[in-house]
Amino acid sequence: MLVLPTGQILFTDFSNDVEIFTPTPGHPRSAEPTLLFTPIFLERGQSYQAFGFQFNGVSQGAAYGDDVQAATNYPLVRITNIINGHVQYTRTHDHSTMAVASNGLVSTHFDVSANQEPCICKLEVVANGIASNPVFVFVQ
Repeated sequence: MLVLPTGQILFTDFSNDVEIFTPTPGHPRSAEPTLLFTPIFLERGQSYQAFGFQFNGVSQGAAYGDDVQAATNYPLVRITNIINGHVQYTRTHDHSTMAVASNGLVSTHFDVSANQEPCICKLEVVANGIASNPVFVFVQ
């Protein structure tokens, strides 16, 4: 099993039968990352830092014995163009912590791709497939 960035669960038993579970909308508010601050003017090809809470989710993710370790307890940064709906995930790095279910203030660095289209976008931090509140940003 693997938690996807959409919150869906991908399941396979190593056959050609692949299943995707889509949970009903809604999740505990305590599981949602909270994005407190990120710059709102972003340039393509540059690195930035975001601050908030619960960037590492409430679980390390999924594991299957010693065969599969599918950790999802690291923050993803998702940028969505609000005009055309195009979605791009950025590279994240240098997380302040990898502690699961931490209540402390955390941060992560993210790199806006040089290929990111200029846009008025919403930026969200995703952990364990659950997105934070969006922050509207301008990508130049």
